[in-house]
Amino acid sequence: MKILLIQPRSEAIGFTHLILCEPLGLEMVGGALHGHKVKILDLRFRNHLPSILSTFKPDLCGISCIYTIDYSSTVRLAQTIKYFLPHSFIVVGGHHASLNYQDFVSHKEIDAVVIGEGEQTLRELVNCLEMNGDLRQIPGLALNQNGNQLLTPPRTFQKNLDDLPLPLREGAGRNLYHLGFQRPTALMETSRGCPYQCTFCGVWQFYQKSYRRKSAERVVEELKGIKEPFILFTDDNFLMDVKRAEKIAQLIKNQKIKKTYTFQARSDTIVEYPEIMKLWKEVGLRNVFIGFEKVKDEELKTLHKNNLIENNDKALQILQTLGIEVWASFIIDPEYDHKDFKRLKDYILNRKIKTPTFSVLTPLPGTALFYQLKEKLISKDFNLFDIAHAVLPTKLPLQEFYKEFCSLYRLPYSKYQLILEGFSAWFSHGFPLSHLLGMLRSAKRLSDPRYLLKAHRGSGRIDF
Repeated sequence: MKILLIQPRSEAIGFTHLILCEPLGLEMVGGALHGHKVKILDLRFRNHLPSILSTFKPDLCGISCIYTIDYSSTVRLAQTIKYFLPHSFIVVGGHHASLNYQDFVSHKEIDAVVIGEGEQTLRELVNCLEMNGDLRQIPGLALNQNGNQLLTPPRTFQKNLDDLPLPLREGAGRNLYHLGFQRPTALMETSRGCPYQCTFCGVWQFYQKSYRRKSAERVVEELKGIKEPFILFTDDNFLMDVKRAEKIAQLIKNQKIKKTYTFQARSDTIVEYPEIMKLWKEVGLRNVFIGFEKVKDEELKTLHKNNLIENNDKALQILQTLGIEVWASFIIDPEYDHKDFKRLKDYILNRKIKTPTFSVLTPLPGTALFYQLKEKLISKDFNLFDIAHAVLPTKLPLQEFYKEFCSLYRLPYSKYQLILEGFSAWFSHGFPLSHLLGMLRSAKRLSDPRYLLKAHRGSGRIDF
């Protein structure tokens, strides 16, 4: 069969020029479709869907709907595909689709939704379609039938992640994927799931509180086949298994693999095992993403973070001493007033956090937070669920809230700093100046409340 896997164009405000990562989920599904002709189309930078549909004529189109903000794009894509190819089978997958498969029941253009991990399910689905088999026998699907959904038996998780095929890392434009000034960047998954149960996160819901990992040997073998100089590990907690993380670093060191790495970790693990950070610094670790989330312990408790501000401070000091950049993420509560914003700014400035990131507390559908707060939501316009807009009532008038929120981005991301870093990147490894201009435009948007307020026009309350 001919299969087209599609990454929708993102609706998120201002982030594309700052971060644009390869569609690893689609690449992993593509790698599992042995014996079929597979193409991956990333509409975030290649907007020629009609021409591909007319020339390639796929028998099946798979659309990635990982984030809530991808919902509208996913539906529009399905409608476009059915218009050009009425007989093409359309299936949707990803975190949002899996946790909220019922969102797609009314869209007759969509034939099925994959619930859970997609590699085995889509492979069985494609083979079944090719043999005119009964799709009801395939676990892990929500089948749309005449305005209703039929759920097939649940799909069990892949037991041994080492058995997964390598991602299908093909296609033009790979040099465009980037993480800030790190370009080109490739993604790598070395584990799945997280045992922690933060209320705002859907990862533990998707993986049902489980955690599985690839062996260190498998990780390094895959790493050796990646051409890109920058690597972002997509694991929600790369240091969940510290001994495995140590072995991966030792293998990288022994095999003399020269790349620059970024991963995500919890601050309490870094505090408990500071020596692992020294080892990773030796083999090329440049950045660590840490969910600081809040600046007060009582606020962390409300999120079920199961951590302390003290650990955040200690981990920050450890990494700063090693010369590892900390990407510290903070969640802005809609209940914040001017004093709360000032407290956060003082925290960041006093600790000299160079790369903070900010998101508005958003009850994403499928998370525990959604079920706690869904009655308080002021809109079900999924285009506002990009963690930059407020979908809960704000204590401050909305215009003042956004003014304070946008002012946070002016703390570290001045245009002069971006220009300096951009020219440094251009001088060291030919970083495109057009990319720098795009980053400057994105930074301007993130620091201008008018762009955020604009999206609220015509977006009223819709009850769930």
